Amino acid sequence: MSRWLRAMVIVLLAASCGGGGSGKAPRNLDNACSILEQRSGYIRAFRAAERKYGVPVHVQMATIYQESKFVSDARTPLRYRLGVIPVGRQSSAFGYSQALDGTWKEYLAATGNRGARRDNIRDATDFMGWYMKGTRDQLGIPLSDARRQYLAYHEGRSGYRRGTYNSKSWLLRVSAEVGDRSLRYRDQLSRCRAARR
Repeated sequence: MSRWLRAMVIVLLAASCGGGGSGKAPRNLDNACSILEQRSGYIRAFRAAERKYGVPVHVQMATIYQESKFVSDARTPLRYRLGVIPVGRQSSAFGYSQALDGTWKEYLAATGNRGARRDNIRDATDFMGWYMKGTRDQLGIPLSDARRQYLAYHEGRSGYRRGTYNSKSWLLRVSAEVGDRSLRYRDQLSRCRAARR
């Protein structure tokens, strides 16, 4: 076997072991139990953030659904000039939690978690727990209030304080959907085996 062919076989084998489409979302995102059955590592990540920061699993899941649909390498859409020339993304948001570059740097500095990656579910849920706990501490929003936590998550804490969301009817609708999904996930999780791992 030639060196080139051998190298190509090794590359293909390595690529096939890359985690089963890590960038792809689980199927049936309306069912929390189905999500956890397909991604067994998720529940450990959610539980770790819940223990550390107090953010309920169903609130984390509803927020991640809204932010990235559980796609590990999700990014905001590209912006175009003249309708065809790409000029960058709408924001620096990336990963499961769609954390912005600046907020992610704050998280890394505050936690000392220097090796954390936004496309890693455990790091993303830890970030989310850290951010939501800070929101509770600074704004008094309960960790179980997915709707208001989402508004502060999306607008930033200072934006939430100023009430910037009040002029965004679409965001008020989306935050209500996050709240509803959180309750639906909570009810589903209470009945499924995957949540008790």
